[in-house]
Amino acid sequence: MFKKNIPTICLVLLFVGMNLHVNAQYKIAHIDIEGNVKTKSRIILRELPYQVGSEFPADSLSTLNKIAKQQLINTSLFFDAQVIAQEVDSQNVNILIKVTERWYFFPLPYFRWVDRNLSEWWNTQHHSLDRVNYGINFKQANATGNNDKLTVGLITGYTQQSVVKYQFPYLDKKMQFGMGLGWQYFTQKEINTSTSFDKQVFVKTQDVMQKGYRANVNFYYRPNLYERHNLQIGYGNSEINDSALLIQPKYFPSYKKSLSYFDVNLSFTKVKFDYNAYPSEGNSNELGVYQRFSGANNLTSFQFRKLHAHHLTPSNFYLLESNTLGKILSNDNYLDSKLMGYGNMQMNGYEYYVIDGNAGSIFKAELHHLLGSFTIPKSSGIGLVDRVNKHLPEIKYQFWLKAFVNAGYAYSEHPANASKLSNTLLRSAGVGMDIISIYDLVIKIDYSVNQLGDKGVYLHGGINF
Repeated sequence: MFKKNIPTICLVLLFVGMNLHVNAQYKIAHIDIEGNVKTKSRIILRELPYQVGSEFPADSLSTLNKIAKQQLINTSLFFDAQVIAQEVDSQNVNILIKVTERWYFFPLPYFRWVDRNLSEWWNTQHHSLDRVNYGINFKQANATGNNDKLTVGLITGYTQQSVVKYQFPYLDKKMQFGMGLGWQYFTQKEINTSTSFDKQVFVKTQDVMQKGYRANVNFYYRPNLYERHNLQIGYGNSEINDSALLIQPKYFPSYKKSLSYFDVNLSFTKVKFDYNAYPSEGNSNELGVYQRFSGANNLTSFQFRKLHAHHLTPSNFYLLESNTLGKILSNDNYLDSKLMGYGNMQMNGYEYYVIDGNAGSIFKAELHHLLGSFTIPKSSGIGLVDRVNKHLPEIKYQFWLKAFVNAGYAYSEHPANASKLSNTLLRSAGVGMDIISIYDLVIKIDYSVNQLGDKGVYLHGGINF
């Protein structure tokens, strides 16, 4: 009788064993960190989805380690991060984290066009060096090893500018609260005074046409890995000269030569991407509310932006983006009416255009395919080159092909002169190639066609120091 039931008993024991394995719990016994020469260990531990003593199902360990690696890379502190689980026994694991730090100090020569994008500067403005800012930026990332950032900039050229910024993300033991300070002073001899046929109109004189300053303080709150709250309080002043006021008497909402203001900017972000600089999996939600106080010249604006990325296969993913911005204007003035073509309110195929208005929305859909990648060899056989390469990070490039479509709408209560783009459905489509490398380098080469029949190749992107 017993022998007849042996197969059944074995199946039951096998099922029970599998079930116990699935429901087995792991406990983090210890976390070791290697490679953090400057970065404080607590900054690394802050990015992990677990801590010493955490317990979780054994089958979730690989997922948690993947999240840990993504979070560490997304700090922009490291070239590479490895998260390795070392099983102590059936219930305990040790975690080994190996990081390779980036270079943190950059006394960078500063050279940047003042126009909204490279294509605008190169083609419309004929790559004029008169429309370039240059100077030097001293950037110290991870200044004290706490992922704090210091920037000191002395800029000349198109805009005379001095900038000082410092951001310290964590002030408390739980590493949830931080703050930052900023100061900027600028002068300009050329300003954008109006929009005509959906393009910016500039006026330049030998005298300073605009000058101003701004000071701000930021308060940060980060309750978990993905959510961030930011409160910025600022005070500033901008002033134009008599010539600018004659050309555009409605430049400021005050209809005067100057505007002094106090403002509050409150934002919330929840970002959960595999790689923030070029997301191929995950979601983000960004909500911002801005309020300017300036007597009868107040301004209220709000913006909501959402991105969703998802892998179809290991070599293919799609990216969706929606972005809406609305403003409550105190009156019909030029400064506050700038809407699309600025900041992140930009559409492919409209690089040469801007649209003024009260509210606008953009929707983008992209399909990406991994074309290939290659790594620059660290050994070239040339003695001097190899000795230098020994101290440099490994440089890898990825190439992604993409196809995209854009749609948008900009509502304007007072359309700009001869505007063809406000209060109408905007459409564009195209193909392109993206190049990804170290330091969050993302270069986008796009070919787009818009509803007006404009066709062209456009270049976007840059590098994150």
